[in-house]
Amino acid sequence: MREVRQQLAPLKPEFYSVTFGAGGSTQENTLDAVVEIQQDAATTGIDAAPHLSCVGSTAESIRNLLNTYQSHGIQRLVALRGDLPSGMRAPGDFRFASELIEFIRKETGDHFTIEVAAYPEVHPQAPSADIDLANFKRKVDAGADSALTQYFYNIDAYFYFVDRCQKSGIEIPIIPGIMPINNFSQLARFSEGCGAEIPRWLRKRLEAFNDDTASLQAFTLDFLTDFTQKLIEKGVPGLHFYTMNRTDPTLTICQRLGLINA
Repeated sequence: MREVRQQLAPLKPEFYSVTFGAGGSTQENTLDAVVEIQQDAATTGIDAAPHLSCVGSTAESIRNLLNTYQSHGIQRLVALRGDLPSGMRAPGDFRFASELIEFIRKETGDHFTIEVAAYPEVHPQAPSADIDLANFKRKVDAGADSALTQYFYNIDAYFYFVDRCQKSGIEIPIIPGIMPINNFSQLARFSEGCGAEIPRWLRKRLEAFNDDTASLQAFTLDFLTDFTQKLIEKGVPGLHFYTMNRTDPTLTICQRLGLINA
């Protein structure tokens, strides 16, 4: 984790988001990393933004975690509903991310900047795009400060979603999520679960590389550099890279875009 942060530091990101699992076990394993990031923020200027998942959690466990974060100077959270872990039947005290956000605001006021998830191509469990938008608005009304989108490879989907949000009175920044492509089969499985569409033309190109990893990576770096450049040209409020602790693709894309010195 420390090596990954050191490699990404030249990008001068606003924060490092750190995934936390539901139910406590993964949270305990990663708390030290989150605290270390925040301690280093005094010199790096880069905050920690731990994910806070409500599924399977009690109000008391969330309260204790919020107190722990406050005591360590953490001021930013990524508030999520999360997925129910295998074998866990009870959803906990919070059914939806909006309820978690309401609880955070009730307990801590404006102490935390709260990021939430957004789905330009509709949440995979949402019955319709309208219901998904209404659910997103509930999170905003509950006190979200900005949103990080699920990754996508269709620019029109993102801007159509942003336009619908604006027409619904949603004014928070909606930051596009960028997922570098390292392995097509892995990406396909992940996309199937999270509802992110791989456009047919892109899927066919990626499938054609078979086991030629070097050619696949060269192609996807070109594609994502152009893709991200178009987002920047259209005035997006920021970029959120899903590095998955693999820094080279993100650093290469940002170097090509002039966001970091080569």
